[in-house]
Amino acid sequence: MTRSNMFKVSLAAVVAVALVAATTSTGATERKDQGRGVTNVVLVHGAWADGSSWSKVIPLLEARGLQVVAVQLPHTSLADNVATVQRAIALVDGPLLLVAHSYGGVVITEAGNDPKVAGLVYVAAFAPMEGQSAFDLANAYPTPILSELRLDQFGFLKITPTGIREDFAQDLSDSEQTVLTATQTPTALQEALSASVSSAAWRNKPSWFVIAAHDRVVSPTLQAVEAQQMNATSITLSSSHVAMLSQPFVVASFIRRAARDVR
Repeated sequence: MTRSNMFKVSLAAVVAVALVAATTSTGATERKDQGRGVTNVVLVHGAWADGSSWSKVIPLLEARGLQVVAVQLPHTSLADNVATVQRAIALVDGPLLLVAHSYGGVVITEAGNDPKVAGLVYVAAFAPMEGQSAFDLANAYPTPILSELRLDQFGFLKITPTGIREDFAQDLSDSEQTVLTATQTPTALQEALSASVSSAAWRNKPSWFVIAAHDRVVSPTLQAVEAQQMNATSITLSSSHVAMLSQPFVVASFIRRAARDVR
């Protein structure tokens, strides 16, 4: 073989290897893109709370490139709460992960039927079936918080300061408990907490669940039952009801994982 022919053969081999490498790299990139999950997250707070419930989680999610919106529920009725989440969903560009704490789980169970919702994450939350309300589940699995609820003359419930410190957020600092007591949003007993879900989104959406082992608001036993019935990917934390405030790094990591893995 002449030197010229040897050079041509060598050059052809180099080009072939380069093409194979490029094809492999492109294929890997395409597979990665196809499995990227979502980058939009909508956070929904629970009863007696507001969007600041997620104040420790939001920066952790944003730092990893996720675009986050935390809604502000009026707690006047389940319908009003669902409408608030639906408006937030409508303003998001692209598919999203819907995340809820506590009573917010009832809200996303209904609002999560929106086609833009790719998956659901429940954090120490209620996840009712059709025809069930938050109070149905709370009465079926009673917890200490029930004795610390006070109904006002307008039909709205609040938690006593003792309930906040001993049952709602027993693993937070005194100052954090004081802020939660002062800023809690009264929640309508009949129109919000006693209103039932008409269609449970978790039946047809992939779901994740954070179970709070020391929850004195939503029974940990109930949370485990809910996670099992929806076949959710779950973790159990040694935390109070407000896991996203007492263990924000773990909760944020779990949400990121769900956003990455959802299809």
